[in-house]
Amino acid sequence: MTEHQPAVTLQCIGHTALITLNRPDAMNAVDAALSIALGNAVAELAADPELRVGVVTGAGRAFCAGADLKALASGQNIMDSDHPERGFAGFVKHFIDKPIIAAVNGFALGGGTEIMLASDLAVVSADAKLGLPEVKRGLAAAAGGLLRLQRQIPLKLALEVALTGDPIDAETALRWGLVNRVVPADQVLDTALALAEKIAANAPLSVQASKRIIYRSAEFGSEWKDDIWSMSMQELGPVLMSKDAREGPRAFAEKREPKWRGI
Repeated sequence: MTEHQPAVTLQCIGHTALITLNRPDAMNAVDAALSIALGNAVAELAADPELRVGVVTGAGRAFCAGADLKALASGQNIMDSDHPERGFAGFVKHFIDKPIIAAVNGFALGGGTEIMLASDLAVVSADAKLGLPEVKRGLAAAAGGLLRLQRQIPLKLALEVALTGDPIDAETALRWGLVNRVVPADQVLDTALALAEKIAANAPLSVQASKRIIYRSAEFGSEWKDDIWSMSMQELGPVLMSKDAREGPRAFAEKREPKWRGI
């Protein structure tokens, strides 16, 4: 990255925000500039009513090599000092209700895997390597990897990844249900954008409420209890009363594509 090249770029493609980590010479390792820029890009996605889905990818041959160890070794802060609540890379604690797809185009160990785990969906290249190798360096995965991994794959598999520090290849990640698609490296971005387009074609209020409900359900116990149903209806009430909820059935009856307004 130079003064003429931002640490992160955002390109609007229809209703999708393509967010690219842009430190290819450093394998998109996370320093303060990237944390600030990625956090701001996610905030822009959240705030823009025309944007419905985000795709996060990396420039060059890597998705993200995790924390910038050179920056850390020199005593630099790699976080966004103005928004510590956003977490590592301005991303791993930065919840928005619009879906985010990780397009993992290569190396993504440590913090790169943690960014993927914090994304809602993942498309990875066939040659990608994932994992949490921190224990091999006397460290531990502090950017949410230990919290999220055991929610996304079976406990014993999560423990194997976390305790051995060994990498996971793409096909293993797919078999375990850790990622949604494995494709050749030159198809990662196109596949992720196609998936984003499919999501963006749906009613935005419905998509956002669905994401909130799925994540909020972890706060509750049995799905047979009243409190989780109350939460669900609290989220769905405004959706079912929206103009889009009338537009969907009307468009179906009239045999045309719906025109979503997000209201």
